[in-house]
Amino acid sequence: MKILVVEDEQKIANSLQRGLQAEGYVVDVAEDGDMADTLSGATTYDLVLLDWMIPGKYDGPGLIKLWHEQKKFMPILMLTAKGTIGDRVQGLDNGADDYLPKPFSFDELLARIRALLRRPAAGAGTSYKIGDVTINSISKTVEKNGKDIHLTAKEFQLLEYLAARKGEVLSKDQLLDHVWSDDSRVQHNTVETFVANLRKKVDKPGGENVVKTVRGFGYTAV
Repeated sequence: MKILVVEDEQKIANSLQRGLQAEGYVVDVAEDGDMADTLSGATTYDLVLLDWMIPGKYDGPGLIKLWHEQKKFMPILMLTAKGTIGDRVQGLDNGADDYLPKPFSFDELLARIRALLRRPAAGAGTSYKIGDVTINSISKTVEKNGKDIHLTAKEFQLLEYLAARKGEVLSKDQLLDHVWSDDSRVQHNTVETFVANLRKKVDKPGGENVVKTVRGFGYTAV
């Protein structure tokens, strides 16, 4: 999953980036509204952590309005020192999906991120199900017919991202962008290798693939 952090206080931005990366997210940071606008135009984010009061042409609410005009509807969690009920109502009315006043608990932030990343079609709560495989985003565990399957951290992130977008065809570039951080050493064959390894662990022997190849386009979870 790829997250954009829009925060002009460098210590907070760096702390969020380190913490989220430790949880397996791919994270970009923008220090002002202009950089956030540029980054959102260059890639697709699964979620945005957006500070209300940021420098640049657009503040937090201004960015939300701009993104909606551009038909970009990624989940937005507003982070701000404005903590009154009126401020929260204003933030939500401006288009934020959730609102978390500073200072906040990192554990609560993670819980709210997981809640915003849920997709109703993918499963209930914090778990996803594809075929006879269940993925739990909190415990970072995978079960097949009730039996635990050991995956590496990157295999888990790849399977989780595919499961969260069950039925969508995802290109190799999309998978690289959302599962791996920017690294010139990571190529398309990396995705092919990880998909092959996943299939060895989660597919039924001689049966139908949980992760299908859509020739010429990419992969999809079924």
